[in-house]
Amino acid sequence: MKYKELLVPYNPWWENLDGAFERLPSFHRPIFEDIYRGLKETPQIISITGPRRVGKSTIIRQTVKRLIGEGIKPDHIIYYSMDDPALFRSEVDHDKFFDSLMDEARKKAGKGPIYVFLDEIQRFERWELFLKKYYDLHYPVRFAISGSASSPIFKKSRESLLGRIKDYHILPFSFREFLLFHNREDPSLINQFNEIYKTGEAVMGMFTRHPEYADLQKVAISPISPELRQNIEKHLVKFLIEGGFPEVWILPDWETKQSYLFDNQVEKVISEDLVLAVELRKPELLKRFYVSLLENPGREINFQQLSQNLGINRASIDKYFPLLEMTDLIHHAEKFTKSPIKVRRGNIKCYLVDLALRNAILRIQESLLKDAQMLGLYAENLVFNALKKWEGTVNISYFREKGAEIDFIVHTGAGRYLPIEVKYKEQIQNVELRAIKNFCGRLKCPTGMVVTKLWDNFGKRNNFFYMPLPHFLLLFD
Repeated sequence: MKYKELLVPYNPWWENLDGAFERLPSFHRPIFEDIYRGLKETPQIISITGPRRVGKSTIIRQTVKRLIGEGIKPDHIIYYSMDDPALFRSEVDHDKFFDSLMDEARKKAGKGPIYVFLDEIQRFERWELFLKKYYDLHYPVRFAISGSASSPIFKKSRESLLGRIKDYHILPFSFREFLLFHNREDPSLINQFNEIYKTGEAVMGMFTRHPEYADLQKVAISPISPELRQNIEKHLVKFLIEGGFPEVWILPDWETKQSYLFDNQVEKVISEDLVLAVELRKPELLKRFYVSLLENPGREINFQQLSQNLGINRASIDKYFPLLEMTDLIHHAEKFTKSPIKVRRGNIKCYLVDLALRNAILRIQESLLKDAQMLGLYAENLVFNALKKWEGTVNISYFREKGAEIDFIVHTGAGRYLPIEVKYKEQIQNVELRAIKNFCGRLKCPTGMVVTKLWDNFGKRNNFFYMPLPHFLLLFD
């Protein structure tokens, strides 16, 4: 078989450069620039991982377009999706396919390298051995691969390339990305959002780069006009419902969106990826466990009690939980301890990677916006997801002791902590901040942060730094 025939349909820029990128979105996620720079400047294999349908393939095609635009010959770029059904025909020899792919690349190579993009790489058996072989042989090839984070097998295979691979993990769109996308036709608004982002870098940077970060009042805060606030608040409401999976936004109605999210992010992950990867015998139990976590985002969970309530034995729950976390369906925070050694005991808090999954599975629509208590939990979840992306975060835990609770303790390194309370409400009583005040006194934290609902609550006050939720979320990609 002529293996080159498999490649032609996936590389339209070889024959029709003008039409090759007609349907490619023009919007670039901020991480695109990091990936492109990594591909051009680092010798390692570039790995792009993340949940299903977050835009990994789109970023790869945008990278191809940028390379060609900067002068790389179209035939020096090879793209192939490893989930192509043709690859699994009986007459296709996998070893010969990969070897012929590398021979084709070596023939094309001149002064510069050949760029080889392999999408859905986890579908190709023993893929890591082939990459290791040609990487170590110093072939004139720059590899970029993508794979679904919902495959534990993929994660294990990637570990064998330690030192040879640089991973970029992509999650659903953040609120800032959501806002940039939906306002992409208005350069003036984009500039304003970017100014807020720069201010945020100064604010958050004070917490990690300067021990005297109690001087936050010195940071200049750019005023936000009422019109800009209105735009941000309108999109935040939409984001709370629709979340960060871009393909959902263009679907015609909420019922279709719910079905899409459930089918792609729950059914396929649990019933296909995990069943195959770990020989899961009772996926319906894992699904029931997952739904129980969706019901209480951000609330403290006791696994023993949950086991009794669900009728699922504790050993199964202990097995299911890391699988859900590995597949980017949930994250968790443990109870605060000053010990650098983390051993999970007792209760934890769970947070959703994207809140739209909860809305879809539990069939929640605009009624969410009338539930003040649940909106508070959603706000807390969004803050957690943002902090996970903050470069200053070493670890995130929560504090609970003798009835006193603090939503998050961000470990910023060198024995420093930033306590954060999320109070997404109109009025905040002083008694509600007693726990964070006492924590700062005991651990000698110069300040804490309070994430609020009202825009007017911004800046240093009473030894805490106040920031409204929408503004806080705009500080993180």
